[in-house]
Amino acid sequence: MKKNNTGMLEGPLFPSIIKYVVPLMLSSILQILFNAADQVVVGRFCGSDAFASVGATSSLVNLIVNLFIGISTGAGIVVAKAYGARDDKTVHNAVHTAIPLAVISGTILTLIGLFFSKKLLVFMDTPADILPYSTKYLKIYFCGSIFSLLYNFAAAILRAVGDTKSPFISLSIAGIVNVVLNIVLVTLFNMDVDGVAIATVISHVISSILVIYSLCNREDSARLMFGKLKIYKDSVLNILKIGIPSGLNSCMFSMSNVLIQSSINSFGKAVVAGDSAARSVEHFTYVVMNSFYQASLNFTGQNLGAKQYKRLFKAVGVCLLSVMIIGLTMSVVIYTFGESLLSIFITDSPDAIRYGMIKLAFVGLPYFLCGMMEVSTGAIRGFGAAIVPMIISVIGVCGIRIGWILTIFKIPKFHTLESLYFSYPVSWILTFIAQMIALYFVYKNYRKKNQDI
Repeated sequence: MKKNNTGMLEGPLFPSIIKYVVPLMLSSILQILFNAADQVVVGRFCGSDAFASVGATSSLVNLIVNLFIGISTGAGIVVAKAYGARDDKTVHNAVHTAIPLAVISGTILTLIGLFFSKKLLVFMDTPADILPYSTKYLKIYFCGSIFSLLYNFAAAILRAVGDTKSPFISLSIAGIVNVVLNIVLVTLFNMDVDGVAIATVISHVISSILVIYSLCNREDSARLMFGKLKIYKDSVLNILKIGIPSGLNSCMFSMSNVLIQSSINSFGKAVVAGDSAARSVEHFTYVVMNSFYQASLNFTGQNLGAKQYKRLFKAVGVCLLSVMIIGLTMSVVIYTFGESLLSIFITDSPDAIRYGMIKLAFVGLPYFLCGMMEVSTGAIRGFGAAIVPMIISVIGVCGIRIGWILTIFKIPKFHTLESLYFSYPVSWILTFIAQMIALYFVYKNYRKKNQDI
């Protein structure tokens, strides 16, 4: 196997982690910018109704897609542990199982989107005046599911072996095409949300082709060879063992967000538009936090495979400190310039901007707590323990948010946006504490099974 030169297993940790996360951050920020371009084009050329219709679909998309994204996380963890242990056969089998698994998952997603989009949107109490727009957008969006999942599975493998640059380059090229197509289809061909959705699908096709090309040109055991593609029994079981709980965990997060989105929808389209714009702004903070989650996940996985346990925990500590400092700094800056940032997306509704600022205050400012929770979750998953973080997240995040909606939010005095949004930071901090306790016990249990520590 080619020598590991990413710094995951050797050298100073902080520079290695920063070197790893910077392309991840740039990839995610670019993705947010490109998605924001979708919304800017719709908001400026099609009006706030069309803008709100795209925003109203995001929670539903996350709910449906995240199960399969979780499975790609499972593939990355299996590859990271085997790569760190220099187990070439396991790496090879996992890579060549993950790609057909992505195609199967994408096919299932496409069928769900085509046949159930409208019913699910109605279930979420999507306002009637934006329902046709939202339905049209979702159906087209899900037609690109196979390519979206191919990108996510292949990118997870590349990141597991330390390559965060190839996904970044692939996403950059695809994103530029997406922005150009947005403008052309909406302004020149007079399309609305359907033009934005078509541009998104085409960008998914491009990014998947480019990232698969990167896998095919590797010189180590993670190299993809189309003639070797098959579902290897041991690999698929290991991937699903980790991936399904991770995906269910994400789905439960999204389910609680769907319930919150339904509650937001009940306040009217101005609130929906403000919430959507604030979500687009605060995503810049989230993707930075998520980059350190990926670092925690894969540094843990590789060092666990290499039996470098002290380095493993030092890496987790560096990630936690980084999300605290960087996350809080970003949140303060974003809130300070919040009205200007929200006005990029919303040009015809001062009320929507005001509602967006409420979300930035209650959710955006304490976002670093979400980052700390994500890093601790990534460390546990890096150990291959997927059930534990799922249970904690279901109870600590989803349980609190759903319980909040069904109890506190029902009280007339607390039936406000402020009360609804306050459930986010409460759930983050309680879940982080629980995950850190769980990480200690997961490590102790691992020590009992591995006496060489």
